[in-house]
Amino acid sequence: MAMDKQAFDIIGLGEAMVEFNQRTDGSFGVSCGGDTSNCVIAAARLGATSGYISRLGDDLFAEILHKQWAEDGVDARHVIKDSASPSGIYFVTHGVEGHDFTYRRNGSAASMMRPTELPWSYIQNAKILHVSGISQAISNDAAETVIAAIKCAKDAGVLVSYDTNLRLKLWPLERAREVIHSAIAFADIARPSIEDTQKLTGLTDPNGIADFYLGLGAGMVALTLGAKGAFIATPESREFLPVIVVDSIDATGAGDAFGGAFLARLAAGDMPIEAARYANVAAALSTTKYGAVSSFPTAREVAGWIQANL
Repeated sequence: MAMDKQAFDIIGLGEAMVEFNQRTDGSFGVSCGGDTSNCVIAAARLGATSGYISRLGDDLFAEILHKQWAEDGVDARHVIKDSASPSGIYFVTHGVEGHDFTYRRNGSAASMMRPTELPWSYIQNAKILHVSGISQAISNDAAETVIAAIKCAKDAGVLVSYDTNLRLKLWPLERAREVIHSAIAFADIARPSIEDTQKLTGLTDPNGIADFYLGLGAGMVALTLGAKGAFIATPESREFLPVIVVDSIDATGAGDAFGGAFLARLAAGDMPIEAARYANVAAALSTTKYGAVSSFPTAREVAGWIQANL
């Protein structure tokens, strides 16, 4: 295998998907999704060098995703083309209780990922590897691939970021809890949401949640609290970040916007709390537009908001 000499700030691994997001007139706009792909795109849009590892079908949806990665400068040379399996897609609809997701991903190309296909040197030369609970939930082989990638990163001194992103339609809670918490034990950066942690741990207090994940072995915890903001914790310090009030219309992808911005700033050398403050702004701005990827702000937009409001 050829060595990858170019180092990237962030390498994501998981399932990229095409998103159909319902508009106010009932029609659907086409965009891109998939949590770890979203994260590296959000980071790239904010100045981080990013790459992605996955499998896609040989279909129109793969072409849409590759076009998006190219537009945002995300390196996709290690996304394998699988002619025997389809790319995953999903639909987002909006109601009085928020947004709802409908997936078409069974037997997707990404679920066929294997540890033996991992580009080892690509991972070893990155600053941060980003994976998630969804990356492990889509199949047993994918779960093993994530663990192999984590071990590769840790052995090379690469930071590991893990977003819980619990999806109980994909696997039972007990299995999800076991796999996710086993992986987070090796993570440097734990990225749970309050909704996930309430199910995974039974805890509701941010300090208690931080204690739990730091106790598992994570080096820092960046907990998103939805409409209540975010909470950042390390063994040395903790801080609550109140929600930033903007004209929100769609929260789809806000967590990924936060995660991508947080990792981008960590890769740039920010301390965790500085990175979290920046990410809090990026996440808020992402809710002012529809869709996931289409809503992610640029570095210029974030800087402009900070200059005008803080």
